[in-house]
Amino acid sequence: MDRREFLKHTGLGAAGIALLGTSLPAVAADAKATRLTILHTNDMHSRIEPFPDNAAQWAGMGGMARRASLIEQIRKEELNVLLLDSGDIWQGTPYFNFFMGELEYKLMSQMKYDASTLGNHDFDNGLEGLQKQLPNASFPFLIANYDFSDTNMAGKFQPYKVFDKQGIRVGVFGLGIELAGLVADKNFGATKYLDPIATANAMVAKLRGPEKCDLVICLSHLGYKYQGPKVDDFKLAAGAPGIDLILGGHTHTFLEKPDAVDGPNGHRTLINQVGWSGINLGRLDYSFARGSRRPAVAMTSVVPVREA
Repeated sequence: MDRREFLKHTGLGAAGIALLGTSLPAVAADAKATRLTILHTNDMHSRIEPFPDNAAQWAGMGGMARRASLIEQIRKEELNVLLLDSGDIWQGTPYFNFFMGELEYKLMSQMKYDASTLGNHDFDNGLEGLQKQLPNASFPFLIANYDFSDTNMAGKFQPYKVFDKQGIRVGVFGLGIELAGLVADKNFGATKYLDPIATANAMVAKLRGPEKCDLVICLSHLGYKYQGPKVDDFKLAAGAPGIDLILGGHTHTFLEKPDAVDGPNGHRTLINQVGWSGINLGRLDYSFARGSRRPAVAMTSVVPVREA
């Protein structure tokens, strides 16, 4: 895919070079199973172009055009794909300074993201800036533990969304980090932070119960793991059993494969995070055997996103 052509579709434009897609390894098809492919990113930080070729680290990696080629290729190979992001879409390159988030949302919309959650840097333009750019996103932002009732963003976000893939119901909800002390007060205003573990338990009960979901995914911008009491993805997994997959962000953690947390009820939660700046595209393939609603993980991979 040509990056110049890719960016041109947004109406903003940028110079670029031709980028090619590559095929990913596939798991042998099971005619009796329904397969679901989860693709995910986190902490893109306005990395529209790849890191320059002379960069001290990550030279030629990251960016959006190359990722778009990979996603397009995977969608040609797989029938059921969900593309998700775990926040901090904004801040980090001049593209954000010039276009104030418009370009990031338009490119993600072109890639047909299914959902994202909010990171702390997604408040860098304040609530007014966030409100201004939301129309450029064709995908929903899912956030269950921020209460915007007393702000201009009241009613703009959903706590969760259920996706139906060949009869498999996938419930996705979002959790954000505490903003006080991390984001300027004026940028989040009267937004209220709700306890993420209590919120997650309520979401699990809702999604497992009335929504009858077969797979529950949390888009988390809490962070991978901390010393002390601060809530992280491991504490979330232990404190809210029933989540199948936590797709994390905030700490820019590179994982070669997901971590597993086994809850007291025997439920296993996977935790994954793929660094930052679109350097990697995360992929998990689930298989749902016919007549069973318990998913099995068929394959996980981390796909480097680099110049061809």
